[in-house]
Amino acid sequence: MYKENYYNIKNKKNIIIIDIQDKYEYSKWHLPNSINIPYDELVNNYRNYLSKSKIYYIYCKSGKLSKRLVVVLNYLGYNTIMLEG
Repeated sequence: MYKENYYNIKNKKNIIIIDIQDKYEYSKWHLPNSINIPYDELVNNYRNYLSKSKIYYIYCKSGKLSKRLVVVLNYLGYNTIMLEG
């Protein structure tokens, strides 16, 4: 599994950061320019949100859920990277 630190990519253009925290946690703390798709929503509907031709940085504050999700999505053929804050 590939990991990246937010501070290494924050100035890159055209990156997609998906914050998988619930809506309440996202409203209290999230990375700039991230989009919020809560973990349960993304796990159950990943085909509606992701394309296999794009790279996604997956973030959650603790890193536990993002690590788990990145492993699953990469197994399914999506290009995802765990993002550390």
